[in-house]
Amino acid sequence: MEEEIHNRSEEQSKADLVALIGLVRFAKCVLFGASTPSPRCISLRRSRSSEFIVPADYRCPISLELMQDPVVVATGQTYDRVSIKLWMDSGHNTCPKTGQTLSHTDLIPNRVLRNMIATWCREQKIPFEVDTVTGKLNGGVTNKAALEATRMTVSFLVNKLKGNDNVPLSVEDTNGAVYELRVLAKTDSDSRACIAEAGAIPLLVRFLENPSLQVNAVTTILNLSILEANKTRIMETDGALNGVAEVLLSGATWEAKANAAATVFSLSGVPAHRKRLGRKKGVVSGLVGLARGGPEAARRDALAAILNLAADRETVARLVEGGTVAMAAEIMAVMPEEGVTILEAVVKRGGLVAVAAAYAGIKRLGAVLREGSERARESAAATLVTMCRKGGSEVVAELAAVPGVERVIWELMAVGSVRGRRKAATLLRILRRWAAGLDGGESEGFSTTTMVTSSNTTMVPSSTTSLAQ
Repeated sequence: MEEEIHNRSEEQSKADLVALIGLVRFAKCVLFGASTPSPRCISLRRSRSSEFIVPADYRCPISLELMQDPVVVATGQTYDRVSIKLWMDSGHNTCPKTGQTLSHTDLIPNRVLRNMIATWCREQKIPFEVDTVTGKLNGGVTNKAALEATRMTVSFLVNKLKGNDNVPLSVEDTNGAVYELRVLAKTDSDSRACIAEAGAIPLLVRFLENPSLQVNAVTTILNLSILEANKTRIMETDGALNGVAEVLLSGATWEAKANAAATVFSLSGVPAHRKRLGRKKGVVSGLVGLARGGPEAARRDALAAILNLAADRETVARLVEGGTVAMAAEIMAVMPEEGVTILEAVVKRGGLVAVAAAYAGIKRLGAVLREGSERARESAAATLVTMCRKGGSEVVAELAAVPGVERVIWELMAVGSVRGRRKAATLLRILRRWAAGLDGGESEGFSTTTMVTSSNTTMVPSSTTSLAQ
């Protein structure tokens, strides 16, 4: 009985603390104004991130960033909670690292690894986010006082951003208010819902046009999009997609471009949104351009968004038109797993047009078969099987011309994953049927004409299947 009273008292103290935090946050905004990181803080954070090499075991296999909340999935692999949650929310039921189907979607906290990461961060003097008290108590019951404080804070910030015609808000003050919303949107689902319901999204979309406000605006939209209901709100806001596409294409900083790509990734987690995103030419060309020429973290954000979009057959046609196949073949030299994964997805759903576009990359796929990781070799084999079946003897002949390809296929049959061995066996059967003068192996068949230019050779199908436009 005494223990129960003590527990209740402790829970009430937590609830009071949560409400107090919310009230202090509101008072800070009202009395002292919104804040934004000083240039010195930003430069310090950037210098620290480049000064220290994060151990591989502490990086999330999806984002390659330092894990804040490592969790274990059904296959025993560890990921950062935010990254694997986005992966699952996007409709995937497999382990990103192994490709195995997940028997359940439970995420088990890896507390040992988290403590090791926290200790390492302390030693390196790197800030590490520890567990914070949120507005959820007693199994998910919202602290009403904290929620009301959040609503008051959001209302104050949004009204401030709407401004007064007589006294226009300065760019610095506007950026400070947007930054406060950015921080709030990162906190929890209740805050994300409050911000959207207060009408902040149209204001944030308008700020995307201003280079000085762009980073905080697009990052706030990204944080808001984590809440499922907000994805539809963003998609239905006038100018939102055009604004995100413009940031992708010509954002003021790489951070802004990367967060725009991450926003596309988040929004495309809803299947119904993929077609609309794919129809925006700026979205596709922006993602392809970022994947080609951005820094590594930004490239990965772009590739993740492209992979999500490739789940829709109509959108794949847009991706092919936008140069995704050529981009994937290019990056296979430096990012083989990512490049071949994109190529596999696009070729699988893109019909003969995608096969023809990927024709020039067959030798690179052969190189991945020989030298890539287990997962990359598996994807390369699957891609080549699809291309041989759809492309016919021309594709098979090009594959057969790769030096030592049969030996490489035999090796994959011996030591590859279960799926890799199965695809390798199919490839070997296709090659042997072609060598015996048969039809090249289960192909749909297509003929090509070769367009020779001063810089390259492109395979153009003379007859193709009908693709949705």
